[in-house]
Amino acid sequence: MRIGELASRAGVSVRSVRYYEEQRMLASTRSSSGQRHYTEAEVERVAFIQRLYAAGLSSRTIVELLPCVDSPSAKHSDSALERMAQERDRISAHIADLVRTRAALDEVMATAREYRERMGEGGHEAARRSDVPVGSAR
Repeated sequence: MRIGELASRAGVSVRSVRYYEEQRMLASTRSSSGQRHYTEAEVERVAFIQRLYAAGLSSRTIVELLPCVDSPSAKHSDSALERMAQERDRISAHIADLVRTRAALDEVMATAREYRERMGEGGHEAARRSDVPVGSAR
């Protein structure tokens, strides 16, 4: 199949397919006129690359992991496991940051709800007026 069909079937842009090939994440054969041709397997390969991106892995990391997928061996597995452990630690740290951010947001929301409850119905109107900032003294 040609590059446009691969891109369409995999749900990515033609530019992305070219980038994957430039980064050596994807391979094609060339016709005598220089057009790229791909097999059915490349559709799944692009989907796999997209899943790795969605998990937060960089192009460089994906390139490092693909030899383990393409030709599993003790050497490839060891290096891939080490790299995946690093990525897992990075993702875990990011999740912890997100949990802290969510907790801070929950606190701000609780404060806003408490303020609205204290103000009652009359306070809502005053709080909505543009000349009375929320949280200011009256």
